[in-house]
Amino acid sequence: MNLLELIAPTPDVADELLRFETDNRAFFEARINSRPPGFYSREGVGAAIALAQREAAEDTGYQFLVRTVAGELVGRVNLIGVKRAHFQMAELGYRMAESACGRGYASEAVRLVLAKAFGELGLMRVEANARVGNGGSVKVLLRNGFRQFGHSLRSFELGGAWHDRLHFERHAD
Repeated sequence: MNLLELIAPTPDVADELLRFETDNRAFFEARINSRPPGFYSREGVGAAIALAQREAAEDTGYQFLVRTVAGELVGRVNLIGVKRAHFQMAELGYRMAESACGRGYASEAVRLVLAKAFGELGLMRVEANARVGNGGSVKVLLRNGFRQFGHSLRSFELGGAWHDRLHFERHAD
């Protein structure tokens, strides 16, 4: 039985998504680059939802909200940069609410999105990156069958400092 479900964002969840992003803003910005200030408004989130819907319709990206079976919004998981011809691949990204960390939700959300990627979306490969020092993200990826294939030096800027990144891949079974 799944603990979580993935739902494509729609305009009717804009207020809830704005609360989620605002409530977790400081937590996220300590780990990943900041969103533009205009994002943190009803209009900004609405525009992001419209972009997510357009990318899904164009088969260039897929964004999902992560909900518990009780309905609580606990995260987001995305497949971006979909490349079809000759590659059938995408890049994985995710963010979980601070209150959801350590509960297995990120691992479950990644498992669910990989099932979509390798199932209905017909992808053959998914890549992911994790900042060196982000042990939680590395564990999530390894638990989901990713293998590390690279390490890039000073390739990610966060908070004015440059960080190394680890590169991972997972192939369809």
